[in-house]
Amino acid sequence: MNPHEVETLALWRAAAPGAVLLDGFHAVKHALRFGAEIRLVLTTDRAAARALADELAADVGGYIEETAREVSAELLRELAPRAGPTGVLALAGRPDPTLPAERDAPVVLLENPRNLGNVGAVVRLAAGFGVAAVLTTGELDPWHPHVVRGSAGLHFATSVARVRPDELPAGPLFVLDPEGADLRTIEIPDDAVLAFGTERHGVSAALRERADRLVAIPMRPKVSSYNLATSVGMTLFRWSTTSANAPT
Repeated sequence: MNPHEVETLALWRAAAPGAVLLDGFHAVKHALRFGAEIRLVLTTDRAAARALADELAADVGGYIEETAREVSAELLRELAPRAGPTGVLALAGRPDPTLPAERDAPVVLLENPRNLGNVGAVVRLAAGFGVAAVLTTGELDPWHPHVVRGSAGLHFATSVARVRPDELPAGPLFVLDPEGADLRTIEIPDDAVLAFGTERHGVSAALRERADRLVAIPMRPKVSSYNLATSVGMTLFRWSTTSANAPT
């Protein structure tokens, strides 16, 4: 390891405590666009990273070219063994979750999710629809590096946090459940809390009992379930068709 990489490794270790790992160009791009506190950017090829930015995201190319430290592929793999193909890696500060007292978009609640990639896909959907927050209960950390990879860094475009079941925000609780009203027939208010359970078991009985409204997504007989992110996407699309606050 040359002196430059020794220095870079020391900088990485100093920046790592409490930081979010951003794996790949697109995660870094979105984090920059939505105001993340970027602590350190690494790349295996600064010129290639700038060329990729010029092609896909010219607004961040200058920043990456000016600030990224170039390192070997071996060091990058040491820091992130499953790093993506773009050869870009970064550390960012983890923001404190904030949720306004009054909001004009729903909150997505994932009860005890299990799959890291699915949670990342939900965060990506939530960012695209402009929802107020993605909240999770259970043991899974919604800021796990694999979740952030699945969201392409769009955690910084909304509020993402783990909460206790008794910490749900105010607003009518719409629980997705097979016994509920057909999603196509209802209007979802802007301040709704949209609750989704696991693909295998659905929501817990305790959460179901708290629901202000049960909602069902139409599904062909003999099909057991939809993917979690698919269910969230269909529900948010239904909200977007009736709300003046949804993105256009």
